[in-house]
Amino acid sequence: MNEKNIFILGIESSCDDTAASVLHNGKVLSNVIANQSIHEAYGGVVPELASRAHQQNIVPVVDQALKIAGISKSDLSAVAFTKGPGLMGSLLVGTSFAKSLAFGLNIPLIEVNHMQAHILAHFIEKEGYKKPDYPFLAMTISGGHTQIVRVNDAFDMEVIGETIDDAVGEAFDKSGKILGLGYPAGPEIDKRAKLGNPKAFHFTKPKVEGLNFSFSGLKTAILYFIKKQLKENPNFIQEHLNDICASIQYTIVGILMDKLKLAVKETGINRIAIGGGVSANSGVRNALINAEQKHDWKPFIPAFEFTTDNAAMIAIVGHLKYLKSDFASQNTMATARLKL
Repeated sequence: MNEKNIFILGIESSCDDTAASVLHNGKVLSNVIANQSIHEAYGGVVPELASRAHQQNIVPVVDQALKIAGISKSDLSAVAFTKGPGLMGSLLVGTSFAKSLAFGLNIPLIEVNHMQAHILAHFIEKEGYKKPDYPFLAMTISGGHTQIVRVNDAFDMEVIGETIDDAVGEAFDKSGKILGLGYPAGPEIDKRAKLGNPKAFHFTKPKVEGLNFSFSGLKTAILYFIKKQLKENPNFIQEHLNDICASIQYTIVGILMDKLKLAVKETGINRIAIGGGVSANSGVRNALINAEQKHDWKPFIPAFEFTTDNAAMIAIVGHLKYLKSDFASQNTMATARLKL
């Protein structure tokens, strides 16, 4: 299909953010996100509360996205939505809404893999940002996922490394919980890491074969380290919080970079694109920027608004699929464990 004006509505509801975005020929006209602060009190996302909040938020969020874009629903070319992976209850809200809207407007329905969307967010038209040439390596790092993906083209991706236990975002959040920080802890650790000494405390990196990751052992090591120090000095965390955060972040970034170096060596591909919530982390970003000089890599770092879960990344995949007439049927269903 090749229309002059392609308006794609993207809907994202895989976890605790209800998001809607309108793209016009690949350029963002609106990108609206409703966050759910209710989960902070529980130190993590509560699936039942998340799905209820999606039900409350989805109509006003989509309405706002259309208003900001300056179009009506009758202008839409297609509706793209997150099919998975994610929390089943949350996915069902977005899937049901998208199916109903597409059916009512008699326009195509497009299903999107959430992880594919994090990678293809690099293809959203945005001034000052370059798109990676194929093939490239993508590292998707978030609260639920840690993967290295060989991207041969938009619809030809191969996972060549992934976590065998916790995701990297989980490692940040659980470390933060040990330190008494709020949820999510990643941004707070990042903020404090800038003020601390990254080599103040040593944490052993896990030994995992190949390109796979493991973070559960590191989390346990941090827990035992903090318990031991608190026995000797009950004020240890308060007195050394910035240094602890800097050391944790330094170790985690080191694990990620070691695996990327191995992936570049094994594939011969030096174009590296990052995506997912942890790609907003300053340590990760700085390490990639330094690798451009040190290792002759070509890094691609997304704009901050496209790092965390958002609907613009769903809409860009929708746009690319629309051009191929790759549409879903009304029988499509949300899938909590959807492979890339």
